[in-house]
Amino acid sequence: MQFRQQALAKLQSPEELDLPVRFARPQGWLVLAVTVVVMAAASVWAVTGTVSSTVSAPAVLTHGQGSYLLQSPVAGQVTSVVAKEGERLPANAPVVKVRTARGTTTVVRTVAAGRVTALAATIGAIISTGANVASVEKVAHTDDPLYATVYVPAESAAALPANASVDLSVQSVPAQRYGVLRGHVATVGRSVQTRQQIAAYLGDDQLGEQFSKKGRPVAVLVRLDRSSGTRSGLKWSSSDGPPFPLTSMSLATGSIRLADQRPVDWLLP
Repeated sequence: MQFRQQALAKLQSPEELDLPVRFARPQGWLVLAVTVVVMAAASVWAVTGTVSSTVSAPAVLTHGQGSYLLQSPVAGQVTSVVAKEGERLPANAPVVKVRTARGTTTVVRTVAAGRVTALAATIGAIISTGANVASVEKVAHTDDPLYATVYVPAESAAALPANASVDLSVQSVPAQRYGVLRGHVATVGRSVQTRQQIAAYLGDDQLGEQFSKKGRPVAVLVRLDRSSGTRSGLKWSSSDGPPFPLTSMSLATGSIRLADQRPVDWLLP
């Protein structure tokens, strides 16, 4: 009862009624103002700002028409290897000679003009029908341009914009010294590639298995930017690039820039 009487007396007392009521401290107003400014700036950035992202995938430098695996139409023993690695041959040129069990000799010839990138057959080897004897890159002239084929995961390929910029880190070129190779997306494949399709295009079974190890990718053809001021004839992030020309079948990693997005788009359905 004593405490209740004291409380009632406090309410009935007119003292301190003329003192102003303090609703917030100055520090509180400052915090509120900063919060409002930050939220306003974030809202403006979410509507007007953009965020860029990239997708990285394995790549290989090739000529536009790719390669093919030359196979033996007969079984037998290789008696002669006519072609040499790196040699450019016309269509129907002899590559190897195979003697069958009947004693006849069959000459395995190129299907289309190109450069022999690898020889799988050696003299004296016994091969079966359909065995790979050579890999031939379909390039007819020395000045045929190089392209890069980037094998992008299927779930990321649909988001690639036309003519997107691409940076390529070539394995044979130290990026810390010479930078990365510049290019732009030329075409995006319409369907996923199987291991067999990749191997047939590149003329290499191991690359077919390597590029499809994480699932069937989509082949993205990249047009390499040209430059007359570099030894390779291609544009690099550095001013000079490497002091040597690039060769086909060089492995690389491609970083493709996706279309810029507004942060507000992530919140909209």
